Parts: sequence; C-alpha cells; structure tokens
Amino acid sequence: MSTQNYLDTLFSLSGRVAVIIGGAGELCGTMAEGLAGAGAEVVLVGLAGRDEENAKARLARIAAAGGKGWFHIADATDLTQLQALLAAVLKRSGRVDILVNGAGINSSTPFLEITEEEFERIVRVNLKSIFLGCQVFGKYLVERGQGGSIINMGSMSGIVPLSRVFTYSLTKAAVHNLSKNLAREWALKNVRVNVLAPGFFPAEQNRKVLTPDRVASIMGHTPMKRFGETRELIGATLLLASDAGSFITGAEVAVDGGYHAMTI
Repeated sequence: MSTQNYLDTLFSLSGRVAVIIGGAGELCGTMAEGLAGAGAEVVLVGLAGRDEENAKARLARIAAAGGKGWFHIADATDLTQLQALLAAVLKRSGRVDILVNGAGINSSTPFLEITEEEFERIVRVNLKSIFLGCQVFGKYLVERGQGGSIINMGSMSGIVPLSRVFTYSLTKAAVHNLSKNLAREWALKNVRVNVLAPGFFPAEQNRKVLTPDRVASIMGHTPMKRFGETRELIGATLLLASDAGSFITGAEVAVDGGYHAMTI
C-alpha cells in the first residue's frame, strides 16, 4: 500500500454522513469542508433567514472540490426541530455517523450588567443546543449499534476561565463536563464523544470583543503569537471523526497555538 493510500484509508469518511450544527459559521463551516474532503456527505444546519446564504456559499465550495452536502433549517435549541432534522437526514441520506455540535453565541457584558434575558439566551444557544443534540443523535447512534462520533465545540474557557465572557465561559465549561460524562456513558457502544477546543480564531461571534488591548493580552498568552486560521481545525476534526481516532473519547483536543499550556 502506498503512503497516500494508507493515509486515505486511515482518515477516510467515505460512505459516512456528518451533521454539522452551526455549519454556516466560519469555524464549523471550514470543518464541514474538511469532512466533505475526506469523503463524508455533510449536512449543514442553521437558522432560517440568517444562515442560508453562508451555507449556500459553503456548499458551493464543497461541490467545487468534489464533495457532497446540503442545508437544513433547524433551531438547535428546539427538541422537536432536532428530531425532525434527524428524520430528514435519515430519509435523504440514509444514516448519520458524525455529529458536530457547534451552535454558539458570545457577549462581553460586564458581570454585574448581565441581564436574565441575556444569560438565558446564551445558555440556551451554547449549552441547551448541545445537550439536546447529544440526546437526539446520541440516542440514534447508541440504538443503531454501529458506533459513531460526536464532536462538541468547546473553548479555551472550558479549560480555564476567560475574563469578560462570563456566561459564555460557564456554558463552555458545562459542555466540556457533559462531553466527558457522555463519553464514559457510551464507551461500550463505541459512540465516541469528544470536545474540540479552539483557541483564538477571529470569527463573527468574537470580533466585537477583540479590542486592541484584548488582542495584546491574547498574543501575550499564546506561545505561537498569532491567531489560528480556520483551516487549522481540519486535522483535529478528521482525527476525531474518523477511525484514526477510534480509541479517543472523552478528550479535550485543544487547537490553540499553546494557549492552554501557558501560565506566566
């Protein structure tokens, strides 16, 4: 077997179907491209009236590269819509093997000014959506009995607290905890649950908090002294999604330029 064939076989996702909640966004959209490039059929999931154009552009790039995918409208914070999403994917694509749980929003509101409405909105999007996604798709994967991979989008704030993003940080800490708990629960079913924890990647949800002093602080705490590029998430995504990562579950995979390893 040639080196290229060996790598293609190790990381191949041919014949598999990946559902990417938040796939119209910058980070998860790039991850979707990587999954499609490895052979998976990808289903990008987003909101009506907000995500269609981004998803259309992303799917066009995937198709131009020889990949296959489609877009489904669903609110990931709504159990009924997630159940309908699963049913739609099974009807159209026949199976689900990979779930990327990537819905997320952020806010830099000072702690004493955070309203109950803002708190509940961030918890609903960042935590409830992942909780429900794991319930709906995890149930299917467990009952199917053929294994599968769930990749929950975490954060550096799930590992160490980050200033200025209080509600976001607590939701991500909860996502990390939930993922480890489910990894233990479903290990014997070969349903792997892992956290992909990006460092600092400029994206739509965090650009408003990347003030000059904030950027200086981030660079001072990142050994590589730069932001990540979205394509740099693909390698870890393929590892966690494919058979190359068959013994990886309950892991927090940091793609952060060394941020979480830095102390003083």
